[in-house]
Amino acid sequence: MPVAREVMAKYEVVIGLEVHVQLATRTKIFCSCPTGFGAPPNTNVCPVCLGLPGALPVLNRDAVDMAIQASLALQCQVRASSVFARKNYFYPDLPKGYQISQFDKPLAEHGCVDIVADGQAKRVGVTRVHMEDDAGKSIHEGFRDSGTNTYVDLNRSGTPLVEIVSEPDMRSADEAVAYLEELKLMMQFCEVSTCDMEKGHLRCDANVSVRPRGSTELGTKVEVKNLNSFRFLKMAVEYEAQRQVELIEGGGKVRQETRLFSPNTGETAPMRSKEQAHD
Repeated sequence: MPVAREVMAKYEVVIGLEVHVQLATRTKIFCSCPTGFGAPPNTNVCPVCLGLPGALPVLNRDAVDMAIQASLALQCQVRASSVFARKNYFYPDLPKGYQISQFDKPLAEHGCVDIVADGQAKRVGVTRVHMEDDAGKSIHEGFRDSGTNTYVDLNRSGTPLVEIVSEPDMRSADEAVAYLEELKLMMQFCEVSTCDMEKGHLRCDANVSVRPRGSTELGTKVEVKNLNSFRFLKMAVEYEAQRQVELIEGGGKVRQETRLFSPNTGETAPMRSKEQAHD
């Protein structure tokens, strides 16, 4: 049962978005494999993007140029030097066993996006913009045995991304949607990405927490992964805020964890815990 409006009014929702934008390069970030969408599965791959032993990655200059353009559009300060790092984790569609990303020295920092939501203008801070390579794609439906098996297409593995991390400045699902819409328009105007959400060129993770209205301390955040439409973002944030308020009002505690949103149910469900997550 939805939480009563007067109960929700006692709390303030705090939202930050991590937006992944696929850059519009012809080739991948560390190899010459094409990035085109719709090729037969596992054909646009090579030893580099498959992470085979002895493969030597070479950085795509066009990807760097586009990432800098995106950073300048966001009014970020571009660092004189930035460093790539390995982010180690296992997914079936991550053949290297790690993602090449940026950690303590990202490409750019301290930007902003101006939005209008509910008739009110607001500035949302951008913490950082960093470059990384994408993973492949796990396919859970569309085959006769999809009920028991998962298929993996590695064509997307190694495509160049920028991750744009906002400050936790948004206070409603409408503000989060307005931010993502404005970000999409900016990236398209700069021609750094098509931002085709149906093809996965623009997707985001939403960090959602609630706190008593008037409090300055942040609540325990929950990350909702892989939202690929404005409607799903709005639905996921609204559901997660209500879930957390209901949990607190019932005497429970919000756990820091990663959750997935199901468009079929309109609900989020646990994916994995993040007890010591600083990433």
